[in-house]
Amino acid sequence: MRFLGVNSREAMRQVREALGDEALILANRRTDQGVEILAMAESAAPAAGEMLAAPPPEPPAPRRPATPDSAQAFETMSAQLLEEMRDMRALLSREQVSREQHQRQAPAGTGDQLAQVMLEAGFGAALTDEVVAALPEELATAGQVDERAMAWLERQLAGRLQGLEDEAAFMDRTGIVALIGPTGVGKTTTTAKLAARYVMRHGTRPVALVTTDSFRIGAHEQLRIYSRLLDVPMYAMNADQPVSDLLERMRGKSWIIIDTVGMSQRDHRVIEQVGHLRGEDSPVRLVLLLNAASQPETLEEVVIRYRQAAQAAGGELRDCIISKQDEAGRLAPVLDIVMRHGLRLLFVSHGQRVPEDMSLSDPATLVHQALATRVALPAARQATEPAGRTGGNLLGQGRRLATTLQALRRRLAGFDRLEAVWDLLGLPDPVQQQRLEDLLVDYPVPGQALGMLWSERRRVPGERWSMPDVALSPEGTWLALPLLQHRQVAGQQARLQVALERHDISVHLMNGLPDSEAGEWLEEREMTWCSQVRGSQRVIHGGERQPLAALAPVAEALGEVGCRFRGAPGRLSLASLPVSLVLKGSPRESEGLSARAWLGQVRDSESGRPLARRYWLAPARLGREPKPLLLSLLQGDVLAPLTRRAWQRLDPADIGELRPDVRLSMASGLATVAAHLDLSEDEAAMDLRAELLGLGGGRRRRRDVALLEALIQLFLVRDAIRHLGLGERETG
Repeated sequence: MRFLGVNSREAMRQVREALGDEALILANRRTDQGVEILAMAESAAPAAGEMLAAPPPEPPAPRRPATPDSAQAFETMSAQLLEEMRDMRALLSREQVSREQHQRQAPAGTGDQLAQVMLEAGFGAALTDEVVAALPEELATAGQVDERAMAWLERQLAGRLQGLEDEAAFMDRTGIVALIGPTGVGKTTTTAKLAARYVMRHGTRPVALVTTDSFRIGAHEQLRIYSRLLDVPMYAMNADQPVSDLLERMRGKSWIIIDTVGMSQRDHRVIEQVGHLRGEDSPVRLVLLLNAASQPETLEEVVIRYRQAAQAAGGELRDCIISKQDEAGRLAPVLDIVMRHGLRLLFVSHGQRVPEDMSLSDPATLVHQALATRVALPAARQATEPAGRTGGNLLGQGRRLATTLQALRRRLAGFDRLEAVWDLLGLPDPVQQQRLEDLLVDYPVPGQALGMLWSERRRVPGERWSMPDVALSPEGTWLALPLLQHRQVAGQQARLQVALERHDISVHLMNGLPDSEAGEWLEEREMTWCSQVRGSQRVIHGGERQPLAALAPVAEALGEVGCRFRGAPGRLSLASLPVSLVLKGSPRESEGLSARAWLGQVRDSESGRPLARRYWLAPARLGREPKPLLLSLLQGDVLAPLTRRAWQRLDPADIGELRPDVRLSMASGLATVAAHLDLSEDEAAMDLRAELLGLGGGRRRRRDVALLEALIQLFLVRDAIRHLGLGERETG
């Protein structure tokens, strides 16, 4: 139908009156008479062939009819437009079908395949998304799940499953332990198993068993049989009786284990039960039993309700034991619950025998077992449940934050000191100063550092501060918290001596040659040292003093080693030759110090393009050992630029009151950690990089810069969580 109005509003009013709000507007144009619209009811749209075969019938006479010629032309144009629109719809429909068929036929990427593995094993979608979101680029580009990808997946899951280091961590702690959980979960049998293990370690005298189960027929008798077999006393009390009522009768017992009455997680009396177990002056350790054979939804509700009950009673529930593993078809669902709620898994029970059928939790073994049992998903679920790369919800982000912080603490010596320095943020200036002094007075402790990367004794270009010195661990990695230059004694030799006497440091990496006094001190003690120098540095070779850069043609080529340079992979070509050094003012000035010069050229690993030249000098007595030292000096070039970037990001106007020395400690520490993770090539470093970049570092920037930004974000989020009162959850 064709409508003509004096303006668009009038024409559209006519369309709505005639065809309703669902009208399909085919075309519109402006004429001398006003605005003309061609429209039709969407339900009455003819097929494309019909439109071409027969023109539409003449509509009712419009209020202001157009001329016959213009009306005929408009009809023809409208018919063509409708045909094109239908062709476009058909094309889009075909493309959609083709895309869906391609997605079903094309092989999924590594991330989707790993997600499928987790879902088939029984892990939930939330944990699956969280884990796969941290897939390292090195594995994602492979396009298939190989041994490396599966090993990474098992490491990720095992890292999220907290366990005991050994049985002594639980059994050697005195106090009261209460097993809680729903009816039928296996509390009585588990009580006997724990008691038997304790008796085998410490004898029968310190142990006592307590039951509060007066509802179940024969409950007392079952535990009493176990107590007689173990030769330990058993006490009974009502479920509503405070545990403190029995403490006087159990005086002299250092390990008391309580078998509580089973209650549904939906029973309102759960809070009262947990409240009676608090024990006033004798805190009770609550341990939740989780039935591996239960449905995931049931397990989720059990954990949430019992944790709420513990909180309402003023306590805390952090430990659990998995029971009835032998009855469960799959292990992944219960492990998923334990991981997501951050519970510590103490033991796993897998049978009725006491005490044989219970073992200490081993995260790696449990994860391997869980992934080995998989059930193919229905096709419909496969199409709708591949893991989205969103990084999970707030709880998932919190778990990733805690896992990442724990991994950094384990990996980097001094990271705990860096955290402590960050904690000074926002405190009054005098408090910051005193606490910084306290933190650094004994850092690094003897044995923590073997070497020192001494920074240049001048200000970083464009800044009013000098790059702090960085200690090296016995394994050759940088300690997380560098040492501020202005806190150290004056004089190079005096600094070297203090490093040896206070911190047991005997390896020294320097920017520039040591002065005569320091050089003599190093040589008298035959200490390991290496200096990065300029190409213009003069040495004696062939009886002549020449700049190092001029000796490249006569140096012995020693091949290439892999390295990272300015945040990108590179290749370092090395050459070397014997030389003599002249240390002015040294007793050996006339004869020179026997040394070896090292010449290096860094090239881009892909294009081969030259990136930089570097020169080093080391005592001849070290032979060809200094290659690792050369790399440490080369890769240390990145520390000052990264520190400068971190310094600018830590603006007190944005994050709070901050002394300059505290700010520099934080900035240099973040730079050192970022550089360490960028340079390291082991699997644990790969995992950590992926976790950090997934938390907000981004993947398009230079990798070391992205890691630095991610570390800053990590600490800011950590502070936000602590300000919300969730610090214990985060660090647990």
